[in-house]
Amino acid sequence: MSKKLTLNIDDELITFAHSYSQQNGLSISKLFEQYLNRLRSTDQNQELNSKTTTLYGLFQDSPIPDKKLLRTKFHEKDTN
Repeated sequence: MSKKLTLNIDDELITFAHSYSQQNGLSISKLFEQYLNRLRSTDQNQELNSKTTTLYGLFQDSPIPDKKLLRTKFHEKDTN
């Protein structure tokens, strides 16, 4: 069952939505419905990439160092 929903959206986004919907032959309502369905079906608890996991929390107590030090720390942790 469909129901009506009123949204307050920035004028620029409304203009974009009208243009996009015309180009793709979909109503704005259908676009929004598809977007919400995609959000609902997306796994919110996706696991981190293994490389990201190894770096997670590594510099928690200190500022992020430069790229060279990050690479060194990553490879040290990767080999241990």
